[in-house]
Amino acid sequence: MDEAMTLGLGGETLGGLERSCADASGDRIVAAPGGLGLERIEARFHGNAFDLHRHDTYAIGVTLDGVQRFHYRGALQHSLPGQVIVLHPDELHDGGAGTEDGLRYRILYLEPSLLLDCLGGAPLPFVRDAVVSDSRLRDTLLSALMPLDEELGDLFVADFVAQLAQHLQRHAGKPAKAAGKTAWRAAALARDYLEENAERPVRSDELEAVTGLDRYALSRHFRATYSTSPHRFLLMRRLQRARRMIAEEESLAEIAAAAGFSDQSHFNRHFKKAFGVTPGRWAALVSATR
Repeated sequence: MDEAMTLGLGGETLGGLERSCADASGDRIVAAPGGLGLERIEARFHGNAFDLHRHDTYAIGVTLDGVQRFHYRGALQHSLPGQVIVLHPDELHDGGAGTEDGLRYRILYLEPSLLLDCLGGAPLPFVRDAVVSDSRLRDTLLSALMPLDEELGDLFVADFVAQLAQHLQRHAGKPAKAAGKTAWRAAALARDYLEENAERPVRSDELEAVTGLDRYALSRHFRATYSTSPHRFLLMRRLQRARRMIAEEESLAEIAAAAGFSDQSHFNRHFKKAFGVTPGRWAALVSATR
């Protein structure tokens, strides 16, 4: 990797990874080392990038160059360089460049459980404005988004999530009523069980046995806690595994089977619904960085 340094948003120094993206002319995605409930990417696009889709994580990022254009909660949004976008879990949205000059941004996908652990079971903060002008929030995000070629340490992530939670609460409206301890605990038990068994079908009676709640009450409490359903949470764990396998250059047919999908068309359909592009398109964008 080229270790030359270049200047980025606000004059901060960025490493060779940033330069390789800034000099490239094609659309591409650069993914950072994952783990700890955070996924971080840089994306560069011209025109429409992602079709309407939704995922069960927060998507919080900073526009670096160009105009970021997307539909969210029934309105067309635009983000300019230095502005922050905040998308709540399970909200339908698309994305792309708002001008012919193209778009470059960095974004992180944050599992709601990290925020819940930090907030002690308080409701997830909902930020009504999808585009936010806030230098403090932006700088907190950039502390995690700028070193894309580095893994984030456990202590850093704990402090980062704590700061991010404060920013999101500051921008959120009046929170919903907190779930009771029993409901929150049941949702957490279900989430842990689904993560541990993500590679196979999980039945409702299994979750009932684990949590002590009937399937309908559990579904309500799970959605109130994590802003998505148990079924969709399990599906997204499989799709995230598939995305990691794509980055490792596995064949799409093998990935579909390994991730627990009945066939490749089933895999393709769910992947596009979750990420806004087909698995083949995602593989092409990732390979463009190599």
